[in-house]
Amino acid sequence: MPKIAYIDKKMQKKSLIKIAQANEIIEDYDSQGYKLTLRQLYYQFVSKDLIPNNMKEYKKLGAIINDARLAGLVDWDAIEDRTRAMKGYYGHDSPEDAIRSASYRYKENKMYDQDTIVEVWVEKEALTGIIRTACYNWQLSFFACKGYPSQSSMHEAAQRHVEHQNNDKNVIVLHMGDHDPSGIDMTRDIEERLSLFGSEAEVRRIALNMNQINQFNPPPNPAKMTDSRASDYIHEFGSSSWELDALTPDQLNSLIDDQIDTIYDHEVWQESKRNEEKSEKRIRQIARNYDEICEFLDGDDY
Repeated sequence: MPKIAYIDKKMQKKSLIKIAQANEIIEDYDSQGYKLTLRQLYYQFVSKDLIPNNMKEYKKLGAIINDARLAGLVDWDAIEDRTRAMKGYYGHDSPEDAIRSASYRYKENKMYDQDTIVEVWVEKEALTGIIRTACYNWQLSFFACKGYPSQSSMHEAAQRHVEHQNNDKNVIVLHMGDHDPSGIDMTRDIEERLSLFGSEAEVRRIALNMNQINQFNPPPNPAKMTDSRASDYIHEFGSSSWELDALTPDQLNSLIDDQIDTIYDHEVWQESKRNEEKSEKRIRQIARNYDEICEFLDGDDY
């Protein structure tokens, strides 16, 4: 991955130490196939007791990493902003290329062979790049709530669930949010508004919960006293709160995997997978024989 210097900057010894620590964390994530957001890198520093957990340190680390990237000391591809991305049009060189490409991307909707449709809803858009791993493995739709979901998105989701229900499917929404006054309340809000719009989906809060906080020991933050829900939260959980970003990618994805393991019929899944593999081979066969197929079609009077 590229380290490209755009400026000549002399770094202080303390900054160079943090840059070396950051590169060690980045390399560990890269070996597992993940990229980091700056927030996730920060929480790795905090969890390793390399820096205190406060906004001043977060901003200081961000400034150091920014300078380090410009100076060619940190890989440009290692830190990503998942909330801002260019979107555009992608085409093919030829019909044959399109068919060949389809053979590699082809996936049958194995979820629809199951009795239950599962969706993953995560509070923060920045985490969709992490949970995508488990969601792609299990063909799950996932949705970034961006806090409390909009009324339009909730109504659209409920109508989608009603359609599944009309096809005799159960629906489960796996919700992942921060463990803070609003993050806890969001699960209740999602369940109530989906029900209002006719969805009978089961809403399961799978993160963050106290058992996971006890298990993974993420660094705490003070509960936001300005939050209107702070009083009830502090009465039940105390004055600390925890962010979902503080869990590692493997921890987040394992929470989804564990849920699917109890929901899906794995024999049905394996049969669907065998059918998918047969279809993939057939598409590749069509790509290899594209010219002959075209000649046959060109010679057909129909």
